[in-house]
Amino acid sequence: MDRAPDRPGSRTHPEGQPERGATPEPDRDRAGASPGDEPADGGPESGDSRPGGPPPGAEEDARDAKGPEQRPGQDATAPGRGPGTGNEPPPAAGPRPPGPEAGSSQRPTPLATDRARRNGPFGGGILMGRPFGVPVYVAPSWFLVAALITWVFGGQLDRVLPELGALRYLIALFFAVAFYASVLVHELAHTVVALRFKLPVRRIQLQFFGGVSEIEKEAENPGREFWLAFVGPLLSLVLAALFYGGMQVVRPGTVPGVLLAGLMVSNLIVAAFNLLPGLPLDGGRMLRALVWKLSGRPMTGTVFAAWTGRALAVAVLIGLPLATYAGGFTQQSIGGVDSLMDALLAAILAAIIWTGAGNSLRMARLREHLPDLRARALTRRAVPVTADTPLSEALRRANEAGARALVVVDALGAPLSLVREAAIAGVPEHRRPWVAVSTLAQELKEGMRVPAELAGEELLEYLRATPATEYLVVEETGEIYGVLATGDVERAFVAAMAKPSA
Repeated sequence: MDRAPDRPGSRTHPEGQPERGATPEPDRDRAGASPGDEPADGGPESGDSRPGGPPPGAEEDARDAKGPEQRPGQDATAPGRGPGTGNEPPPAAGPRPPGPEAGSSQRPTPLATDRARRNGPFGGGILMGRPFGVPVYVAPSWFLVAALITWVFGGQLDRVLPELGALRYLIALFFAVAFYASVLVHELAHTVVALRFKLPVRRIQLQFFGGVSEIEKEAENPGREFWLAFVGPLLSLVLAALFYGGMQVVRPGTVPGVLLAGLMVSNLIVAAFNLLPGLPLDGGRMLRALVWKLSGRPMTGTVFAAWTGRALAVAVLIGLPLATYAGGFTQQSIGGVDSLMDALLAAILAAIIWTGAGNSLRMARLREHLPDLRARALTRRAVPVTADTPLSEALRRANEAGARALVVVDALGAPLSLVREAAIAGVPEHRRPWVAVSTLAQELKEGMRVPAELAGEELLEYLRATPATEYLVVEETGEIYGVLATGDVERAFVAAMAKPSA
């Protein structure tokens, strides 16, 4: 397996979405207040009748609600100030409240899964270098397979060169490293062609069963897809030919001769295995490109190649042990591995092929529906408020405007920060008249202003570049359109995954 299925959009925000957000249910015209948020008369002035400023504990509650994002130099409350004070902001930003939120609230979404992988041990493995600017990682599972190769090849050397003694295991370890260096060359071939076609490559990972080149975008046409897949096995065949040429200039039965023969055979096996016509193997991508060319639809090619891959997985599961039992591979040729080990190896290979084919199918279905993810359609209408506006007053204004988000602006109406939904939920209702919205806001950083016209994969990549819980959506003129919540994008993403293919 040589290319991981493309995963559009995969970084997550640093904070999870609350189970009970500060925004209203879809059928309410509220901006984040639950029933009973405001005084009984519905007006903000009812909170002014308490002399002496905020009740005890208001400052502590505001600080707790703000959390680690509190900026130095800002008070957590507005002591002695009624909720009706402050400059009056301009009217609510945004053309309308959004439609019903799509999808479910399940958390395993693409914006979350990649963060777990990225923040895992060693960032997915041990970083070995950056050829062509692409990081190459060695997964921890590689050490297991390297030990297995060392043990098996060491047994082969003991029969061919018994005089080596314990030194044979050191030579076998060298063979394991050289073999995976060949696999790396195979993956680099994919990478070079992908970069030539201006397709970004996230990383290369060497793992238990070979390597994976994580190419983030789809090829533009079937011709490029075919060459992108074929170049890997082609390089493996070239390496096999080079090792065969090396065998002609060394004496057979020597350590160099045995090493070169082993590397030649292993590269032939890598090339032959990857040319099998089924996803996620290179041969499956070549088959997909062919069907894509004939049908004119990439999804048709993906479905055909994915099901061919599943059929291939069943064939490997049944055929490999039968071939070994029938003498297709003698015990001498596989280092004494018995039929039980053959069946285990077949099961692992079949599982990898079957799972990879399913993943390719799911990612293709997602890519087909990605255009449905539009920033303009997912944006919440927002109300601009000044920094010293009490939270209860800001929520009242949002309710009246039918908005579901708050944007902190300066005296001229320029946006400064976004009030965090999770922070609002953390403020008790009876404290809200004494908590200024600025204490709950996240400053607008570079990358948090999202163009309203972004959609699909471009939108996901834009959000992934700057993880946050909320983003300011702006028109081309710079005018505020509204606020985009990461939770809304995640739910829409899940809904897109659930849609059937056309």
